[in-house]
Amino acid sequence: MAQGEPEPVLAVSGEEEEKKEGGEGPELAPAAGGVGLQENVQCLKQELFQEDDDDSCSDYGSRDKSGTILGRIVPDGNVLFPDTFQTNHLLFYERFKAYQDYILADCKASEVKEFTAEYLEKVLEPSGWQAIWRTNVFEVLVEVVDVEYSTLKAVVRLSEPFLCDSHVSTFTLECMQELLELKKHQLPVQELWVVFDESGEFDQTALAIEHVRFFYQHIWRSWDEEDEDDFDYFVRCVEPRLRLHYDILEDRVPSGLIADYHNLLSQCEVLYRKFVNLRSGISSSDSDSEAENVSMVEGLKLYDEIEHLKQKLKLIENPLLRYVFGYQKHTGLQAKGSRPMGTKITHVVSSTIMASLLESLLREKLCPETCDEELEIQFHSDPLTAVSACYEGDTVIICPGHYVVDGMFCIADSIELEGYGLPDDVVIEKRGKGDNFVDCTGANIRLSSLKLVQHDAVEGILSVHHGKTTLENCVLQCETTGVTVRTSAELLMKNSDLYGAKGAGVEIYPGSTCTLLDNGIHHCKEGILIKDFLDEHYDSPKITMVNNVIHNNEGYGVVLVKPTVSSDVKDIAAKNSEGIFFFTLVT
Repeated sequence: MAQGEPEPVLAVSGEEEEKKEGGEGPELAPAAGGVGLQENVQCLKQELFQEDDDDSCSDYGSRDKSGTILGRIVPDGNVLFPDTFQTNHLLFYERFKAYQDYILADCKASEVKEFTAEYLEKVLEPSGWQAIWRTNVFEVLVEVVDVEYSTLKAVVRLSEPFLCDSHVSTFTLECMQELLELKKHQLPVQELWVVFDESGEFDQTALAIEHVRFFYQHIWRSWDEEDEDDFDYFVRCVEPRLRLHYDILEDRVPSGLIADYHNLLSQCEVLYRKFVNLRSGISSSDSDSEAENVSMVEGLKLYDEIEHLKQKLKLIENPLLRYVFGYQKHTGLQAKGSRPMGTKITHVVSSTIMASLLESLLREKLCPETCDEELEIQFHSDPLTAVSACYEGDTVIICPGHYVVDGMFCIADSIELEGYGLPDDVVIEKRGKGDNFVDCTGANIRLSSLKLVQHDAVEGILSVHHGKTTLENCVLQCETTGVTVRTSAELLMKNSDLYGAKGAGVEIYPGSTCTLLDNGIHHCKEGILIKDFLDEHYDSPKITMVNNVIHNNEGYGVVLVKPTVSSDVKDIAAKNSEGIFFFTLVT
């Protein structure tokens, strides 16, 4: 098995994947021509486990099979265009296998076009198929009469009858014929979407074009060919970028990091175009003028900026470094501070509100008898919008209801987030896997009477990076790590219930302060994980735990992680840590 290739898995089409998610297992449809289920299974085994007894099971071996294995895309509305093959729902493993085994193999960046041309020459039907030529301005039906493999272009002519759909009305038959003549009737294959055909004859053509299109849209960078070729291109660039693409599709990357990545890509593309134009201007000039010297200095400056951006892109593309980079981004949240006028606002969140609830809310929270001044109130339908609108000292009151949020609560100011009712009445459910649920960096943040629900996540439910966060009378339904108290941060958690974490329910870092009073922590991998690293830069965490019910966890209720140290250091540590830990565990 090639280096970096994942364990063989059964790849299913996008349609079959949807059935699988809906509770139905993928069906192995018998191929036409009398091949039964048993032969189909054996065929798949031979391909996945590299049993080369029968070459008919390879990616190139289905041309002689009648009946397509691909789905179709039906055009929306009353468009006269024919259906096209559904190829954009391929799984990670399907693309990984195609690029590693059949297209790129161990090629260098400078050889990518040559290897791709050789792949297309093996699998692409040279003529006799129709496709829709799609651009940002128009779509037109064409027929492929030949393929120029070396340039990755297809020679086409307009199909009869003429079918065209454009955003402007100027693309007549004559205009389109003139445009094709200017292009010498040659179009990049990645701009063609193969018309659906039930015979199965053009399945490999549609898949091959999809692989090329996806590669140049999501993998290839303009500067790749100029980078060093110490390692093969697939390992160095294709695999990490492909994994990042699917991690983004599966919501496993923080939204802020995704925005940063696309922003860095755009900046790098712009600077690289400037650099290439500047370099060609210098190379075409034979003079040794002062202007050329200035251009060379500017070119070196551009080159340094491009290299700096490329290093940042590699950090995000590398799955091992991505988490660290994302964590650094989260810790840099900036507080808004007080409003310019010094006012404080009470934000009320409710999708709909009954008159009786509004009356009790006004009586108990918004217009109490002890209130000396009139409150300014803003209404929101979404808790995430309300928190984003907060300044220092604001209060957010969330009315009973089930709120689904797609994003992360980034709380950098001292605010109060309070549910009006019991925690089970005020439920906030997180959608998306890549982001933390709640990130706290404010000096004094308070959350109370809320139920936070997390599903299929890769990040924790609440992280306290800086300042103090108070969590009172809350329910936390976790997925990975529960509450994380970072170095120099402080957490006060009381009368709350936390469960379901696949890691630790509460994870406490060195140099932090954590007070846990009257909480339930259960059905996690570990209850509480204390990272007490005796390092010269960090003090031991200061932890108080009283009357907590820690039960039904896979591992220990409380785990203290300490490095191996000499006996002298142990004696000093014992004296320094005296009185720090107070455990009252009720089982």
